[in-house]
Amino acid sequence: MEKEDLSKLKISDSVRTFRPARSRKKIYLAIFMVLVIVAAVLYFNGIISTAIPVEVATVSQVYPSQTLSQLNASGYVVAQRKAAVASKTTGRLVALMVEEGSRVKEGQVIARLEDEDVKASLNQAEANLKAARANLDEAKAQMEDNLRTFNRYKQLVAGGYIAKSQYDTAESQYLRSQAAVASSEAAVKAAEAALQGANVAVGYTLIRAPFDAVVLTKNADIGDIVTPLGAAANAKAAVVTIADLGSLQVEADVAETNLGLVKKGQPCEIQLDALPGIRFQGTVHTIVPTVDRSKATILVKVRFLDKDPRILPEMRAKVAFLSRQLKEEEQKSVTAVPPSSLVNKANQTFVFAVRENRVEEKQIKLGQPFGDMMEVLAGVEAGEKVVIKPTKKLRNGSRVKIQEK
Repeated sequence: MEKEDLSKLKISDSVRTFRPARSRKKIYLAIFMVLVIVAAVLYFNGIISTAIPVEVATVSQVYPSQTLSQLNASGYVVAQRKAAVASKTTGRLVALMVEEGSRVKEGQVIARLEDEDVKASLNQAEANLKAARANLDEAKAQMEDNLRTFNRYKQLVAGGYIAKSQYDTAESQYLRSQAAVASSEAAVKAAEAALQGANVAVGYTLIRAPFDAVVLTKNADIGDIVTPLGAAANAKAAVVTIADLGSLQVEADVAETNLGLVKKGQPCEIQLDALPGIRFQGTVHTIVPTVDRSKATILVKVRFLDKDPRILPEMRAKVAFLSRQLKEEEQKSVTAVPPSSLVNKANQTFVFAVRENRVEEKQIKLGQPFGDMMEVLAGVEAGEKVVIKPTKKLRNGSRVKIQEK
């Protein structure tokens, strides 16, 4: 009975059947809609958007003189007064009082040669002069004595008290004493000349600066043999090389076809490779009237109007020949961007600044145009990169890929 009852126990189909399909579809649809909305938000915020290829330019510092430049040329800074200082005599260098970079004054002793031999000659010349002067004093004393004897004998012979022969002897002695004095005076002059020559010889052992200058190179060391010609083996002709930094000028080569754009006294702006952030004012000092036929150029010398201790000989320089003299306010640089990078929206101006692989829309304030650039008064700084020719696809935060030019 129990077995029969158990066999009759069955689950009804109405109870067993469960239909969740419609509920699952609603859940899936809701999840899909959320994903679509999130994707749309991420896309419009540039997070999952594809990188937009763009070209960029660098915000630069522009000088107003660039719009006034008629011609540009390159050259080097050259000292117009330069000297290889050497000795007038041959000797061993025993002292060197300067080194590279030392500033010297005109007449300052910068080196000394051995001088024992010339000092000995100087002492001998001084002694000879003393002896010559002593001989002169003795000759003068003898002449005065002979003069008194001669005058006395002259009176005696006139009175008939002595013989004429005695008078003649006194006269002869007096004349000989005069000649002795003249000879002694000549000997003194010779001794003085010898002393002067000895002093000059001693002076030759002292090497002096011929003008106010800066030492550029040291060509000899203590112990070297210095000779005026430098012909001997291991001998040095120059001790140091000096230059007057006050005479520095830029020597630039100008093509002969552009000579008509350059004239004496023309204002210039000088830029040195060693000091790229500084512009120096200059003027055309002279145009050398000779053409270099190998390069078809003419040498133009430009004088600095600004003195700066950082300007050194042989620095590479660029010269801009200007149409007029710069005003004081035009000597400072301004920040500028290419006009093709500007975007106008609602009477405001923007640029897209590149930050790594994304762009940031930045509002800027414009100034006046400078050639093919536009001055920026505020909004960006020099060195930043901005998109040029931005497309309508660009938005704040868009991912970009910089194209190589």
